Amino acid sequence: MPECRGRQRVRFVLMWHPSHDTTVVTVDAENLLAQTEQWWREWSHRCTYTGPYHDSVVRSLITLKALTYAPTGGIAAAATTSLPEQIGGVRNWDYRYCWVRDATFTLYALMLTGYTAEAAAWRDWLLRAVAGKPSELNIMYGLAGERRLPEFKLGWLPGYEGSAPVRIGNAASEQFQLDVYGELMDAMSLARRGGLAPDENAWRVEQALTNYLEQTWSEPDNGIWEMRGPKRHFTHSKVMAWVAMDRMIKAVENFGLPGPVERWRKVRAQIHDEICHKGFDQERNTFVQYYGGTELDASLLMIPLLGFLPPSDPRIRGTVNAIERDLIADGFVLRYRTKPKIDGLPPGEAAFLPCSFWLADNLTLMGHKEDARRLFERLLSLSNDVGLLAEEYDPLTKRLVGNFPQALSHVALINTAWNLSQALGPATDRRQS
Repeated sequence: MPECRGRQRVRFVLMWHPSHDTTVVTVDAENLLAQTEQWWREWSHRCTYTGPYHDSVVRSLITLKALTYAPTGGIAAAATTSLPEQIGGVRNWDYRYCWVRDATFTLYALMLTGYTAEAAAWRDWLLRAVAGKPSELNIMYGLAGERRLPEFKLGWLPGYEGSAPVRIGNAASEQFQLDVYGELMDAMSLARRGGLAPDENAWRVEQALTNYLEQTWSEPDNGIWEMRGPKRHFTHSKVMAWVAMDRMIKAVENFGLPGPVERWRKVRAQIHDEICHKGFDQERNTFVQYYGGTELDASLLMIPLLGFLPPSDPRIRGTVNAIERDLIADGFVLRYRTKPKIDGLPPGEAAFLPCSFWLADNLTLMGHKEDARRLFERLLSLSNDVGLLAEEYDPLTKRLVGNFPQALSHVALINTAWNLSQALGPATDRRQS
């Protein structure tokens, strides 16, 4: 390869083919590069977002598109596996799959910015992936809808900066996580309200899942953070069960779809009453991570964003204050205080970036817009030199950690930018849906 100095351009093509295939197709590197640049420029110009932080929003949309598997419309959570949540630690997971939990966040981000074709493809991927028995709903699937994602360790690899084990597959795919039912139903609700062409199978799937949820919402689960400790009655999980019932009721009320709405109303009220009674610590004036516990959890920031309680409710303000007081590291939000008795793993991880965006959303809804803007701009400053964000940020080492780039971090960025720039951003719209 010739020496490259100054602005000299050197063509370099790297190709692979099976050893038995002797057919090699030559390509023109310059031509391919020009075509690629043109395609991405045209795609980016379709963005309808015109508010502040436009470049960061477009950069995040490009990331989501690049994480999309074109044949199916599935969007990978990240492009990597086993990049550690703490350097040298064991919290190293395979994120090269599609999480149902990300559905609503992603749909909002795509639909609000004019990418309805991508939103429709993601919605259709969801419906294909979750088809089948409601009891067999996975929390995640392969890019083509694969259900079996067995986890195993590659013991011969040292791991990123000595962070072992390196994992392939994800055992969390076998967990029972109650919240995914709410996320799925909320995503379908958004698709209806957003005007996506209806899918004739969607309502049948939603009804079957709701019937199953009526029988299982009172059971303990592994929670939003895929706890590898004991199952518990996680507050966020119960809130998402409430969301599922609420969105189904509104589908009947607002779109005339058939369903036992009176029965669903009774279940919704029962879930709401139980959460407020068992998931709230009256002495500390805060919701807690799980029934009967005292731990905080950043997923509680979703309560006002989902419409469960208004942001002006004293219990919400108390919860946000408690999280700001006890779950912050150098201004960024931790998911929860890691303890073996809770998640079954050695303690220690960095701040979870999507949770920090959720705090900014809460501050916006509560009228503290300048505080929200400062937090948002500080989060933007964590992006690397090409505008990408990982899953987490370590305030001690001042570096991004976790799998990279992380779709949920970029989705949260897009939605928070909307919340700051629009009176009716995703936080307000989802809450009032």
